[in-house]
Amino acid sequence: MSRKPVHLAVYDTYADWETGHAAAYLARAGYEIRTAGLSREPVTSIGGLRVQPACALDDVRPSESSLLILPGADLWDAGDDLAPFARKAREFLDAGVPVAAICGATAGLAREGLLDDREHTSAVSFYLAATGYGGGERYVDTDAVTDRGLITAGPTEPVAFAREIFRLLGVYDGEVLDAWYRLFHDSDAEAYAVLEKAQASG
Repeated sequence: MSRKPVHLAVYDTYADWETGHAAAYLARAGYEIRTAGLSREPVTSIGGLRVQPACALDDVRPSESSLLILPGADLWDAGDDLAPFARKAREFLDAGVPVAAICGATAGLAREGLLDDREHTSAVSFYLAATGYGGGERYVDTDAVTDRGLITAGPTEPVAFAREIFRLLGVYDGEVLDAWYRLFHDSDAEAYAVLEKAQASG
């Protein structure tokens, strides 16, 4: 079955560990991961990884994508340099294409007004409150939240973030999704057998 690519935003200071589980297992499930930057100029992650974006943000079309993933980055809280990614997220959601944001990217979406009418989470509630956004009553103190096509998570929850992405895209479900989460979040060795059996049958 042919799937549209997943677009992974990359920018200087992006938190490379926050999207690793999601990107790796989406790729294993047959999704092409296409990196998107403000331009096609190389960027450098917090971990020092140098990445050349496959495409520029202006060329990303929701109709040609399965999902837009926005990792955290120091730059989300250092000015408006990454605001175009929040505007692109609005474009995706308006088109009915999902968006997944973690860590600082949630603050970017809060500033864009995208969390005002959706349940969401982040690092802590007062982090988002500092943006002046109008969605404080919809903040949920949990590992990751999905509401109407938008996934949010805090910086310590890359595995829960991936879990919600897999659930939304139908990569895993039921006991297989639960087993994947238990294996990578809890180091539950029994979960490995469930995943192995699912992969063998499927």
